[in-house]
Amino acid sequence: MGKQVLCFGEVLWDSFEDGKKAGGAPMNVAMHLVQQGVDVAFASRLGQDPSGDELSEFLKLNNLFSALIQRDAQLPTCEVTVELDENQQATYVIPEPVSWDDIQTDPALTQAAEQASAIIFGSLACRDEITRDTLLNLLNETKALKIFDVNLRAPHYTLSTIETLTARADVVKMNEQEAKLLIGGSNNNLKEQIAEFRSKYHCQTICVTRGEHGAIVWHDHAFYESPGRPVQVGDTVGAGDSFLATFVAGLLKNEPMQQLIDKSCIVGAFVASQRGANPPYDAHIRKLLELA
Repeated sequence: MGKQVLCFGEVLWDSFEDGKKAGGAPMNVAMHLVQQGVDVAFASRLGQDPSGDELSEFLKLNNLFSALIQRDAQLPTCEVTVELDENQQATYVIPEPVSWDDIQTDPALTQAAEQASAIIFGSLACRDEITRDTLLNLLNETKALKIFDVNLRAPHYTLSTIETLTARADVVKMNEQEAKLLIGGSNNNLKEQIAEFRSKYHCQTICVTRGEHGAIVWHDHAFYESPGRPVQVGDTVGAGDSFLATFVAGLLKNEPMQQLIDKSCIVGAFVASQRGANPPYDAHIRKLLELA
């Protein structure tokens, strides 16, 4: 059996001024993994409503629908309002409770976690107890590589939940703003702060993305940096998700870390240059990723 990645968490509609798009960080990561030829299982929960039916069809069209997509008779499918500032940086207004606040442990999900080579999860879906407990139970049972995409969405997190999830993770990915909050200190001593963070949580790999300035990774007792590639920004939605998908795909193939972080930054920059979280890859990106 080949390596499979389980992406766990929210799926939703992102509502922009000019329409709505399917979104949610775990789904975006899953979409990019599929584009990169990785075997993906996606676990979430939709409402039994027209929005949920539409998302269900979207997931089917994109090879992400399975028995891991639960349906909820009481809670609605999530619809998020996305606001873009003058620099096309996104902020999100996220309602609660919604269907993915109630992801249940069931045999299909337990089996998927047992079979996965890696499991990717974030903080947003863990804002309420039921989904959080489901995830923690899965992490207790699985031998998969555990990848925590911090992905803070104020006010939908507590530091105690972040600490709990970090303590369970082998790989932690966060952006620069999240690092400032969780690690502290200034950019001038970011490496020292990352080392301190690692000594507290004993993660195998810590990745901090820095927007147009690239990323820095601590892995196997060494630091790796990529300077980034400034682009004309379409919007920033999904750029970090595409970075993480590329990073995870490379980890599973044991690619050299410097090559991996450079490649992940290039893909993230490409997505930031486009509109939406999941643009089809152009010829340059496909060649970079060695896709047919």
